Parts: sequence; C-alpha cells; structure tokens
Amino acid sequence: MYELKEYNSTTDILIIGGGIAGCIAAISLVNHYNVTLLDKLVEPVDRIGESLAPAAQRILKELYLLENESDAVKQTIFRNNLGMQSYWGSNQLQIVDHMRNPDGFSRSLDRKNFEVYLRKIATERGVNCIWGTRLSNSSYENNYWKITTKSDDLKNRITHTIQAKFVIDATGRQSHFTKSLGIKRTQYDKLISCWMSLPNTQENTMSTIVADELGWWYSAVLPDNKRVIAFQTDADLVDRNTFKHVNSFLPFAKEHKLFQPLIEGNETTVNFHGTISANSTRLEQVTGKQWVALGDAAMSFDPLSSQGMFNAMANAMQLQKLLINYDFIKGLDSTKEQQFNRLYENQLQQVWNHYLKHKNFFYSTETRWKEATFWKRRSIN
Repeated sequence: MYELKEYNSTTDILIIGGGIAGCIAAISLVNHYNVTLLDKLVEPVDRIGESLAPAAQRILKELYLLENESDAVKQTIFRNNLGMQSYWGSNQLQIVDHMRNPDGFSRSLDRKNFEVYLRKIATERGVNCIWGTRLSNSSYENNYWKITTKSDDLKNRITHTIQAKFVIDATGRQSHFTKSLGIKRTQYDKLISCWMSLPNTQENTMSTIVADELGWWYSAVLPDNKRVIAFQTDADLVDRNTFKHVNSFLPFAKEHKLFQPLIEGNETTVNFHGTISANSTRLEQVTGKQWVALGDAAMSFDPLSSQGMFNAMANAMQLQKLLINYDFIKGLDSTKEQQFNRLYENQLQQVWNHYLKHKNFFYSTETRWKEATFWKRRSIN
C-alpha cells in the first residue's frame, strides 16, 4: 500500500542545501525573515574538508555558535590544531603554527558532527527544516519561485510545494537549482581527492601536507583521535583502479615513507571513503531574479587553500548583510534587487580573484617536478 503526502507552504527565503553554507545562511537570516531550509539527506554524512581557518571563529561568535556549548559537545565537533607541517618546495620540513594568530588556532572538525550541530541549531532557532527531500521542479510565476521537492521513499513519498520570494542555492558543486535553470559551470582543472580515515596512533597531531610527483598528500587528526589521509591528483594521472578500493589505495599510500607509519597496524580499521571532486569550479552566473548561489554552489576551491568551509561561512554572512541592507525581498523592489545583485557579484569576483592569486602562488613554490604533468598544468606561464 502506497501512501502519498503533499504539503504546501510559503516562505520568504528558501535555502536548498543543508550543509555548512546553507545552515549558516539560515541561522543568520531567521531573525529577519521566514526561512525554510531543505536537504536531500535525512542526516549529514562523512565528508572530507575539516580544516577551519582561525578567522571563522569570528563568525561562530557573531552567531553564538559552539562557544557556549559544553566541553563534551565541543570535543565531538572539533579539536584545536597547533599548526601545519609541510614538505612543499623542498625536502626540508617547514612548520607554520597558529600560536600568534589573533583569532586563535585553526580547528580540525569532524565535518559530519559539525553539520549535525548546525542543523540542530537551525531548528532550535526557528528555521523551518525539511530533511530527506530533493529538488524535483522549479518555476517562477507571480513574483514567487514555486519549488517542488520529493522524498526518495517511493512507498511513502512526501511531496513539498514551496512558494518562496527568494531562493538560495547551497547545494554544493552540483548546484542543483541553478543547473535546473540552465546555468553552466566552468571547470578549471581535473583535481580529485581520494581519502580514508583510521585511528591515530602518533603523538604528533599537527596537520601535514607533502608534495610529490603526481600530486600532494594531506593528513590531519580529528576529534575522537581519528586521522584523515588524502591524496590529491588529476583524475587522468593515476590508474583509476588505485582509488576504487581500500586494498589498492592502502599499498599506494604505504609507498610514501611519511605515511607508512600512520597506516601500519591500522589496516583492518581503515574506513575507505573513495574519491570526490576537488577541482576549482565556478558558476557562470551567481545571481538572478530573486535567487543567488552560495558557497561551493557559486564557486569551489582547491583544498590546498584550506578555505572551503570558511568561504562558505563568510559568503553566507556577506549575503545576510546585503539582504538586510537592501531589504528588497518582502516588498520586491526591483531597483534595490539590481543593486544587490551587482554588489553580490562583485564580492564573489573579488573572492575568486584573491583565491586564484594565492592558489597560483602556492603551486608555483613547488619546483622539484617541473616536467611532471601535474605540476606543469599548474605552472604560471
């Protein structure tokens, strides 16, 4: 017996995507607008991307997040990271610490637990949250976006039809909403990341970056003494079978003398997560009639920048301030909306320019494999 349920609602702002960008936007906007937040996942899943820049603590404080939680809660979400050790540009170990950073330490997050926490706070603060529903259809009529979503459960399918004055696409690199509008995405490289997690057995808990001929390695220790190990390369440079299964990725990782000790004795406890896209991408259009793209949906960064999560949070706060300042949503003032769109586009363009400058600089400092394909692709002509 099939049970089909349909719900209709109206909201000022609909945010599609309940990750970090979507949740921060919802939490920051809920005191000013009626906000609905939805995501296709019933609950967050494990994701790589756990280094939170010290400057992000300003945003957490502004939104009263984490700071007033118990130590027990904090310890499940993050651990302070004293700094980064790297073999980049030479065979000499280099260490960058955060001891003198005015914003404090960087934080190594359990990304899944952080997103679970943000969802909980969003709900508690009055955001209308709908989990386990995915975008099915969108249309613009009578000054509203009409968004239809459906749950994956065919036997007990729930359909939501939401009328929204403003839509925020926070669906990550897939940018589901903007893609449905026919807006294209530019891919600037082929970078992928293959990653696994395992128990940490080392006393040194600093994050580590190591360059090699085919790309670069990364490792960090997360809450609950869990370690992440990831390799970044271009999708066409390594036999794809190497990244398909733990039994092929482990020997590949153990070939590296710095990572072999991290793995030895932990082979049976490895959680292999596989491969994800890690390339630099950008939407060709980030704003439109009563909508914007936010965070990775607008532009995604190479993980070498360690700016992905911070950018998502900072982008959400910039968006919040612009929306409140121009206040065109409830009255639908087209002149103010045009001014808002121009400013938002300019802000994102500045962030992108800054990102490219620093990305190109850091890749250019590694010169040991000038003729290797991975590094030639990233050399500055």
